[in-house]
Amino acid sequence: MSQFQGLSARFDAGHGPTVVAWLEWGITLVSGFVMHTLPPLSTPRAEDAPAPTNPTADRKCQGTCPSCASRGSGASSDTSSDASSNTASGTSSASAVIAPPTSKTLPLRVDARLLGRYDVNGPRYTSYPTALQFNDDFGASDYARAAAQSKRSGKPLSLYVHVPFCDTVCFYCACTKIVTGNRAHADAYVARLHTEIARQASLLGAGRTLAQMHWGGGTPTFLSLEQIASLVDAIRRQFVMAPDDSAEYSIEIDPRSAGPASIRALRALGFNRLSIGVQDFDPRVQQAIHRVQPRALVEATLDAARECGIRSVNFDLIYGLPHQTPASFSKTLDAVIEMAPERLSVFSYAHLPQQFKMQRCLPDDLPAGPEKVALLQTIIARLTTAGYVYIGMDHFARPDDELARAQAAGTLHRNFQGYSTRADCDLIGVGMSSIGRIGDSYAQNAKTLKTYYEAIDAGGLAITRGVRLTDDDRLRRDVISRLMCHMSLNFEAIEQAHDIDFVAYFAAELGELADLAEDGLVAIDARGLRVLPAGRLLVRVIAQVFDSYRRSAANARCAKVM
Repeated sequence: MSQFQGLSARFDAGHGPTVVAWLEWGITLVSGFVMHTLPPLSTPRAEDAPAPTNPTADRKCQGTCPSCASRGSGASSDTSSDASSNTASGTSSASAVIAPPTSKTLPLRVDARLLGRYDVNGPRYTSYPTALQFNDDFGASDYARAAAQSKRSGKPLSLYVHVPFCDTVCFYCACTKIVTGNRAHADAYVARLHTEIARQASLLGAGRTLAQMHWGGGTPTFLSLEQIASLVDAIRRQFVMAPDDSAEYSIEIDPRSAGPASIRALRALGFNRLSIGVQDFDPRVQQAIHRVQPRALVEATLDAARECGIRSVNFDLIYGLPHQTPASFSKTLDAVIEMAPERLSVFSYAHLPQQFKMQRCLPDDLPAGPEKVALLQTIIARLTTAGYVYIGMDHFARPDDELARAQAAGTLHRNFQGYSTRADCDLIGVGMSSIGRIGDSYAQNAKTLKTYYEAIDAGGLAITRGVRLTDDDRLRRDVISRLMCHMSLNFEAIEQAHDIDFVAYFAAELGELADLAEDGLVAIDARGLRVLPAGRLLVRVIAQVFDSYRRSAANARCAKVM
């Protein structure tokens, strides 16, 4: 490629020779006295795993698991067994390589040294720019202009409904929520949601197809079934609900307040996906975090979901909580693997008591850095051996799940709910603090119940802040999204999409990537960038290189990457 000629003139002197060698030939990175050989992007990788075995053939699913017959992609036993035995005993090796569930997927590599070095503050990149860059200058008129453009496109839409109420508080939680045992508070909130849904439909165009819907919180099942049904009916009056086999309509549920009868009612309303907060099955951990829910309760919810045709169930787990050890958490993973949810979100607990006061109620004995790495090793070893595909960040999915299929097809997307299968939908956010993305704009509603109610009662929307993307924002959003979703970049594809010379535009960023390449996190040649096994758990660090706002003071408020 001609743009790689004379490359040294485009880089700082400190990085020039290293970057030139690595970009022009794509095979050698020289730094000091160490030479690292990296394969070109077009070369088959030696670390790709052999054909997988099926270690989950005896998993109990009572015949209700829709993919038992096809689920055969586990991990090769020669690499995962050592990691499992080491972590289960509470010891931690410096590096553990976990074989992938399919030969097309890079293995995960847990390197304690690298995780410690790169454990920096950084966003999760559910948007770019992130919510930290939203400003008060963006208001309802800006949103109306973006909505008018979206209306002309007629594309399918996605809807996020935020229900902030919880009847009990979980001490680890950092969500925007209102803790109350008074269910009457929901009446006024639901009334405003009805009004806001109608106003959003008027702006964006009633009658458009709703391809995706997600209810989060808080606890959406704090609302009564009658209230949820009334809102679903309001949504149906304004938008066209997609056929069940193509729509993705999900809701977060608390099994302590939503039993089997509630699950069947939610399915009848059109919900075909559930997300269940599990966190940990260890009673001691549950007591410490103030969320006690026995395994039997979760199993009853899961059984009900499968019996009534819920297509996909996600479990949320958290590691880094009080009293957790690799041995104890391995027992939770035993239960999870036996229950076989379609998706798993395994979050690293972010302890920010200065921002979230309830976290101060947690015991002091949180797992330290080495213990969290050991927990992470256990999680990766167990889940990949059980046949789950590592999607990215903290998400796993069974290979037959739509999320894994979307990643394989190159259509995976990130939004404020994490990884998504609907990349071409504008996202409407309704409810207190909800965030939407319409075209090249992000908009967030009022963050308190009082200001949300006042805005809706005044006859408009509740948007109080947001951002309109520049050309540079759009370019960087595309780059970061491709890295987060597909663990790779094709320079030519970016150049064609945005009419730039990638190497010239991102000269400084490519210079910064030299250190990451030296540490084995990425491989780069003239055609593009690939995230290597050691970098997959640190993809936020790699993406952050392309974030033009990363040195802002606001980013210091982000949690650590690990």
